[in-house]
Amino acid sequence: MTLPASHQPPATAASRYTRRSVLTGAFALATAAALPVAAAGRAYSAAGPEIIGCAAWGARAASEPVVVLANRPERIIVHHTATANVTDYSRQRAIALARAIQTYHMDAQGWIDTGQHFTVSRGAFVLEGRHNSLAELNSGRRQVRAAHCVGQNTVSIGIENEGTYTSQAPPAAQYAALADLCAHICDHYGLPASEIYGHRDFNSTACPGDRLYALLPALRRDVATRLGTPLSEPEPNPDEDPVWDLVRQTTGRPPAATLGEYLPAGLLP
Repeated sequence: MTLPASHQPPATAASRYTRRSVLTGAFALATAAALPVAAAGRAYSAAGPEIIGCAAWGARAASEPVVVLANRPERIIVHHTATANVTDYSRQRAIALARAIQTYHMDAQGWIDTGQHFTVSRGAFVLEGRHNSLAELNSGRRQVRAAHCVGQNTVSIGIENEGTYTSQAPPAAQYAALADLCAHICDHYGLPASEIYGHRDFNSTACPGDRLYALLPALRRDVATRLGTPLSEPEPNPDEDPVWDLVRQTTGRPPAATLGEYLPAGLLP
């Protein structure tokens, strides 16, 4: 399969360092400034966001039992779906998206179920992805083995965000829903807000797009604000420490062996 441009791997490792350095520059500040203050700084509710479970959106049964691991996740990994930036923000559209992702992951990728744990639609609806992800999140003790990021599927929670964010930022409501969901996950699993990453931090991919990736420092801060806790460590600066990801990550950035985001035309209405 030919990958869409938004999912071509970066030309070199150095190009990722250049992108990361932009996070402390004017581009990231301008992107974050476009978000309403209410979206960034609102208080976190212990009840968490409403999450539409697999049964509620009509998920198919997994093709084999979903594996529940004994460990808690160590981090959150943010993705984009690389689908159209639609203006249909309805619940119906969000459900259609969840069904299309599951169909593609099971029928085209050959996976047992949806690859990621949760999905956030452009209309700010949050949906369960892989079966049992919501129940295990609510328990706060274990996680479901997933298929969203090579090398990280047993130690991370994967969140897909509907849309393509290579040149556009996500809608403010979607970003706020993502921040709410991340805060809820951090709260239940005891994760610091600093443990939020992009797919490209671990695999050779452009996901979650330059614009959404540039928002991750702001997302970490907004999640910390929701939780009422400071970031537990400073933002990484690759210019000062170019081996940061080799030290921090557990996988050494393996190449992506499978594609978890791209949906071929025709699977969505």
